Amino acid sequence: MGKLHDLYDEHGQSPWLDNLKRGWITGGELKQWVERGVRGVTSNPTIFAKAISGATDYDDQFKQLVQQGKPVEVSYWELVQADIEDALAILRPTYDSCGGRDGFVSVEVAPQLARDTAATVDAARLLWREIDEPNLFVKIPGTAEGLPAIQQCLGEGININITLLFGLDRYGEVIEAFITGLEELDRKGGDLSKIASVASFFVSRVDTEVDRRLEANGSPEALALRGKAAVANAQLAYELFQKRFATDRWKALAAKGAAVQRPLWASTSTKNPEYPDTIYVDNLIGPETVNTMPDQTLEDFGDHGTLARTVDADLDGARGVIADLATVGIDMGDVTKTLEEEGVASFSKSFDELITSLETKADQLKS
Repeated sequence: MGKLHDLYDEHGQSPWLDNLKRGWITGGELKQWVERGVRGVTSNPTIFAKAISGATDYDDQFKQLVQQGKPVEVSYWELVQADIEDALAILRPTYDSCGGRDGFVSVEVAPQLARDTAATVDAARLLWREIDEPNLFVKIPGTAEGLPAIQQCLGEGININITLLFGLDRYGEVIEAFITGLEELDRKGGDLSKIASVASFFVSRVDTEVDRRLEANGSPEALALRGKAAVANAQLAYELFQKRFATDRWKALAAKGAAVQRPLWASTSTKNPEYPDTIYVDNLIGPETVNTMPDQTLEDFGDHGTLARTVDADLDGARGVIADLATVGIDMGDVTKTLEEEGVASFSKSFDELITSLETKADQLKS
């Protein structure tokens, strides 16, 4: 059947596609990826910016929206919603066949809301209500302001993908928000078996930032640690996942039908050409996880990736890497704080640039 199927069947890891564009929906490529073993789709503001600005596939719908007098930002969300709904339909058989554990498509709230709890909750509720499909994930950034929004939305029965996670401390807070949200849903009489959540832990960007700092240090000890931080950080996140979902508190929810919040490895394409192109897939394989990959990384893994349970094969080694990084002056807390701030800013920039380009296009259509 192929490695993507084997990844799930043999190791319990779900391969998802970290890309979405209308041409893939209308041309059949997305359906082909599902047939090859893809079990979900993730999107973000940068992905939609590239899709909408880089193709003519959206022009007809956008023109109609402009002619109807709709504001550009409203029109953007209608373009996105159409793609998400079509992708949800393609993934729905996957969702149904596995009892709602996979087959999800993620859409992110507007990135400029990342520091606004109340506005994030309102936006998530609106997307959940408007799209109204059980295999939708609403993405909320795992910022300090996002945590109460995540808890609130889960307590209302909304499926949430927590995005832009980099550090272990914040990940622990996300797990707490998930469990507390489910406890609130349970108190309200909600059906815990119907709720799903993933925690998207970003991987390659950690190496990009840590390697930059190691190269600035320049010592042989520092340079020898390049390319090791990201995998070690994610492996320790998996250890935290295992511990936190083995408590009596969690077991009480599981007894009522709740499913664990799976770690989702995101940003798993290799940014440094000196590193293997499947480094962030091969080393993070394990049960109850998701790896969302751009199409090229899916192709690379299918061609020459390694199938083995690796995510918790050497946790002492992972701890050793983090300890060694500290000895050469790498503060992982500062690294992950920097990455969160940069991630929020990057998604906001993509969104703003896209809205600006759509406003230009709308003006041209009106003239």
